[in-house]
Amino acid sequence: MDESVYLAMTGAKQTEYAQAINSNNLANVSTTGFRADLHAFSSMPIDGPGVASRVNAVVDAYGTDFTQGAIAQTGRDLDVAIQGRGFIAVQAADGSEAYTRAGDLRVNAGGLLSTGAGHLVVGDGGPVAIPPNASLVIGADGTVTVRPLGQGPETLAIVDRIKLVDPDTRQLVKGGDGLLRLPDGEIAAASAEVRVTAGALEQSNVNVARTLVNMIELARQYEMQVNMIRNAKDNADASAQLLSVR
Repeated sequence: MDESVYLAMTGAKQTEYAQAINSNNLANVSTTGFRADLHAFSSMPIDGPGVASRVNAVVDAYGTDFTQGAIAQTGRDLDVAIQGRGFIAVQAADGSEAYTRAGDLRVNAGGLLSTGAGHLVVGDGGPVAIPPNASLVIGADGTVTVRPLGQGPETLAIVDRIKLVDPDTRQLVKGGDGLLRLPDGEIAAASAEVRVTAGALEQSNVNVARTLVNMIELARQYEMQVNMIRNAKDNADASAQLLSVR
């Protein structure tokens, strides 16, 4: 009985964790370039003195779904969507380099190119600085070209090139800020193979129908485990009554 209660308790606790992962995916269904988090249940024996009779139910957040999301045309000059594999290099809040698929770019108050979440976009020599301009174009290779103020359409100037990378996705780890990083602070090299489409955005790759089904299944699992704990308590109470009869 003690073993069944322990298993149900750990199962309920880990189901709550799995539901949190699932709910976070659902909450980001409209987040540009979002990559869904994956999880799986497993059993882990509890080491210690005595009989090895207890097993801990564990949820492993074992990675990220890198399936490409749908591409939506926006017509906005600063919106870019990566074609196939690859990522945009950005500067995280701590100054380290990280990677994202979110191409909803904008120029901040300081004249620096950033994502919609406020992360500075990295170029050939650091954050991409955009001078005052009459128009701006982002090429398929990430080249940022502007037409200076007061100049004709024939006068174009390349100001920088967005750093586009294609690291092994099996090594990428998602942080709490939603950005992807290589282990041990490694920096991915720029890749000339990565291409972008201007005037478009990649949507979240969260499958809404599957996520909602998972939410229902997890809720039922949690209810089943709580019922198991309740049944174990009822059995314990009944046993105590039987033992008290004289």
